[in-house]
Amino acid sequence: MKKTYILEDLDCAHCAAKIETAVGKLDGVEKCTLTFLTQKLVIEAEEEKIPAITKEIKKIVKKTEPDVTVIEK
Repeated sequence: MKKTYILEDLDCAHCAAKIETAVGKLDGVEKCTLTFLTQKLVIEAEEEKIPAITKEIKKIVKKTEPDVTVIEK
């Protein structure tokens, strides 16, 4: 299942790369792409693991870039 998140106020390309790498390593994530210009994070994961993955994504983003807001689409 594909899931998209908007990382509002993401303004650091290096931080975006760190977030993408960390999310890509999460259990259940098959594919992860973060496009810095559109501030869009797209993951492919098993549907039943999406809620836990979403929680972890929010933790990773807050730790890496505290001012960024994660919005689920």
